[in-house]
Amino acid sequence: MTVPKPDKWNAVSVTVAPEYLEAAEFAFNELDSLGSEIDLLSEKDSELRTVTAYFNVSPSDEDVRAELERACRMYSLAADIDFAVRQTVIEDRDWLAEWKKYWKPVQIGRFVIAAPWHEVPETDVVIRIEPNMAFGTGTHATTQLCLEAIDKIYRPGQTFFDVGTGTGILAIAAAKLSSGNEKILAVDTDPDSIAIARENAAMNGAGDRIEFGVGSIDESTDNFDFVCANLTADVILPILPQLIAKTNRTLVLSGILAEQEKTILLQIPSTFAPMVARSGEWISVLLGKRV
Repeated sequence: MTVPKPDKWNAVSVTVAPEYLEAAEFAFNELDSLGSEIDLLSEKDSELRTVTAYFNVSPSDEDVRAELERACRMYSLAADIDFAVRQTVIEDRDWLAEWKKYWKPVQIGRFVIAAPWHEVPETDVVIRIEPNMAFGTGTHATTQLCLEAIDKIYRPGQTFFDVGTGTGILAIAAAKLSSGNEKILAVDTDPDSIAIARENAAMNGAGDRIEFGVGSIDESTDNFDFVCANLTADVILPILPQLIAKTNRTLVLSGILAEQEKTILLQIPSTFAPMVARSGEWISVLLGKRV
C-alpha cells in the first residue's frame, strides 16, 4: 500500500526562547503533528528560535496554546507566556526540498539512518527512511536511546516487539540484525503510521520479516524476547504491567522525560534492577529478566 501524500501541508509555528524548544516540540507531538523542525537560521541574530510543526488538519490556536502551557509545566518552565501561534499552508515540494538540504545521516552505534539519496558506507547497518513528515527519522533523542539499546543488547535469534512503531525504524533495526527467522512484530494505534512503516520496511528489504498491525499490547499478545516501547510516560504507565509480563528477556521504555524518572521507577517491581540511560531532557529505562 502506498500512503497518499497531500499536495499541501498545514504549518503551525511558535517562536520561543531556547530553553522552551523541547517543550514546544513535545507539545506539537502531543497534538499529533506529522513532524516538526527548529529554524536555527532565520533568527541567528536573536536569542529566539522558531519551532514549526506540520499537520494534515491543524489544531486551533487555542488548543496549541493549551498544549504548550501543559508542556511548559511538565518541563518546569514558566507557562504564563503569551505564545504567538502562526498558521500557514506550504506546498509539499517545499518540504521535500528543505529535507534534502538539511537532513544529514545519523549514526547510532552500528546503525546509520539515512534518506534514500544519501551516500553512506554500506559496511554500516544502514536504515533508509523516506522523509514523509512523520516522527522516527532517528534524529530525536528517544529514538536514539532505543537504537543504542538494540545495538548493544539485541542478538540474532531473539523475537522482537515494537510497541508504538511510528515509522517502523526500531523494528527495521532489529530485522537488520536478526537471522531472518525470528518473529518481529510492530504495532501502532495510528493506521497511517503502520502504512508508512510497511513502506519503510519494504525499502529496507525487511518487508517480509516484520509483521505489522494496528493496535497496542493486550492480554492476547504473545511473549517476546526483546520489547521496545518508545511512547510517553502517560501512555507507558497504564500498560507497564503488560509490557513486563510479555517480556522474556529485555524491555526498553523510552519517550520519558528525565523529571518523570521516579514516577516510572516506582511502578517497576523490586525484582528488577532498572538501568537508566540519558540524552538531554530524555531518558530510557532498561529492564532485564533473568533467564
